[in-house]
Order: sequence, then structure tokens, then C-alpha cells
Amino acid sequence: MPPGTRSRLDGAPPSSFDRLGQLLKGVTPNFTVANGPVLMTLGEPQDAPPAFVVDILARHARDFGRYPPIAATEKFRAACAAWLRGRFSLPADAIDPESQILPLNGTREGLFHTLFPLMPESKAGGRPVVLIPNPFYGVYPSAAIAAGAEPYYVSSRSQSGFLPDFASVPRDVLARTVAAFFCSPSNPQSTVAGEDTWRALFALADTHDFIVLADECYADIYDRAPPTGALTVRHAMSGNCDRLIGFHSLSKRSNLPGLRSGFMVGPQKLMAPLRAFRNLAAPQVPLPVIEASIAAWSDETHVEQYRARYRKRFAVAEKHLGRHHGFQRPAGGFYLWLEVGDGAGFARRLWQDTGIRVMPGAFMGVEEISGKTASNPGARHVRIALVHDLVTIGAALERMADFLDGWDTSSNEPRSGE
Repeated sequence: MPPGTRSRLDGAPPSSFDRLGQLLKGVTPNFTVANGPVLMTLGEPQDAPPAFVVDILARHARDFGRYPPIAATEKFRAACAAWLRGRFSLPADAIDPESQILPLNGTREGLFHTLFPLMPESKAGGRPVVLIPNPFYGVYPSAAIAAGAEPYYVSSRSQSGFLPDFASVPRDVLARTVAAFFCSPSNPQSTVAGEDTWRALFALADTHDFIVLADECYADIYDRAPPTGALTVRHAMSGNCDRLIGFHSLSKRSNLPGLRSGFMVGPQKLMAPLRAFRNLAAPQVPLPVIEASIAAWSDETHVEQYRARYRKRFAVAEKHLGRHHGFQRPAGGFYLWLEVGDGAGFARRLWQDTGIRVMPGAFMGVEEISGKTASNPGARHVRIALVHDLVTIGAALERMADFLDGWDTSSNEPRSGE
């Protein structure tokens, strides 16, 4: 980029993984061959993908030689609509597959592009605002800034159950708000929103005329009860899905992060401009991927098997870390959000001493100013991805538990003599 020029992403928080790389630069981890390094930073499922998906991709390989339609196929949209009706207990006529569903190359692509055709030049006489949970998934603020909006970070701390405190947003900010990102089960905290939380957010959206961007890519990964969905609540409130765009993916549900297949659902009023925009500027989903996705959205057996594995991983995490302050067994998703004092200091020393890599919570958030005090709501936490096999997770968390036993959260150093 020529000197003096500005990027549309100036002001976006840096990548959490870039920050982690800088934090750990020059640190040589101490581990043995038997206890090799374990990377628990990336939410990338490690189980084998469903065999039937691999078979379908092979059978339709010739279709990689064809341009796919921007809206995928009628069978794909019908499969997505059928899954939505079953998963979120919707009436048969709640979703029109023809006008309310669009395919995505994974939800991250859709989360980034969606604001572009929907962003006004101004609202309430000022720069449009997009509400961002803090901490957050990195694409949210990047999408807001690239689309010309001001990101407004909404604190998600223990006092609000690690859910974004949308009720705390000032009225003048709400008046300029165009959209609000919300993830449930959440990343990084694995917190699940209940019906009351969704209702309160939609009530704000109705009062202040903004869209809820519901990132529910972890909706089928949960411990005991299926998380309440945005569509379920919105349909009960209004009889439709106005003011809502939902994002769903096969990455976590079907253990297919590399397939890059998801979809968005919303009211025809919003989906029509999105379809026109995507036809000009967004990538299509290849036809073999569409065929494999139809099968994956239509089958629940493989999802139940993966979900059972995650429950076993949650149990192993509770066994090893349950006695430590701040441990919470995930209600949904597959992350541990563990309070450790200084998350960055803990992550650096944990990597150095044990060869276990975790993500500092501060690297997924930004500082908030309250009076003369600045604080990052993720600063005291680390995110741990429970995506490996049980043996790997068990061995890593046992080492982590031993490390925690010697870690002083007040001084953020190993206790004297450790």
C-alpha cells in the first residue's frame, strides 16, 4: 500500500492469532516426546468428517467443472429450510426456501459481506453503528468498519453471565445502530442465550430499527439442552423473522470446517438485496459441496455422534479443571473460558513450561473506558478449544491442572518454589 494511504480496515482490531504469535515469539516450549505440544487455540474440529460426505464429493467431482448458481439449488435451499423447521420448532410455512435462504462459503464469509448492501450512509444524523459483543469473533468489527460503520463494543463480563449487556448501550448510540452481532452459543465464552435474552435484544431492535445478525454456527454443539434459537424467539414474537438474519454452518455441526459450507436465512426484504449483491461480488458454493451439504443438513445421526464426543470432552475437562476457580462446564460450543488472572501472562508461561498453547481472552477483545479506567473484559481469561481426541485432551488438561496448582493469580507468576 502506498505511504499515506488508508485501508478500509484501519481501526479494526488485529488478528488474535497474530497477537498470539508475537506473544510467544522466541519462547521455546519445554516438553518431552511423550508429552508433545498441544495447540488448543483454534476452534477446528479434529474428528474425521462423515464418510458419506467424502463419498458424495467424489461422485460429483466432475461438477467442479461447472459454475454454480449464486443461490445454490432448489434441493439445497429445501434441505436448509427443513433443518431450520426441525431444529427451531417452526411451522411448516415459516421459511420460504426460494426467497429466504442463500448459501455461504462458510459463515465467516457471509458475516463479513452482509453489511455492505444493507449499510446506509447515515442514521439519526450520524455515522451508522454496529454493536459488537466484547470479546468477539474477529470478523465482526472488521465487517462493520469495512462497511463504513462505527463499531460499538458491548461488554460481556461475568456480571452479565458473559452475555453482551445490550441494555447498557446509550440511547443516542442505539438511535444510530443499524445492526447487532450476537453469537449463541458464544465464541469465546461458550455461553448460551436464553429466550429472555433474545427477546430483549429483538425488543431493542424493534424500538430502534436495527437488524440482529445471529451467528449460530455452534447451535448443534451443546451439553444438555439444545440452545434456544433466534428464529424460534423471533417467530413467536412477530410471526415471521423480520429484523433477523441467521447464520448457520456445517463446520462445527458436521465436523467439516474445510468444506466451507453454510447458509444465511432472513426475511425476503433483506435477502433480496443480499442476493443481488452476492450475484455481483460474493463467491459461489461449488456444486459438489452443495450436494454434500444437502446430505449433511438432512442427517442427524452423525451430529448426535459428534455431540456425544463433545460431552465426554466436557466431562474430562471438568475432571481435571473443575476444582479450579473460574471453571465453567460449557453449555454449548466447545470452548473453556477459564479465569486465570492475567490471560496473556498465563498463556506465555503455560506454553513455555508445558507446551500447551491457549488463546488469551484479551486478544479477542478491546479495552473499554469507564471514567478514568480502561479494562479489557477478556483480560483475566484464556480460551481453550476442546477439539482433540479424549486422550490428547485428558493428557493436556492434566498438565494444565498441575500448572494451575502452582500459578498465583494475584501475582500472575508461579508460586514461590514452583
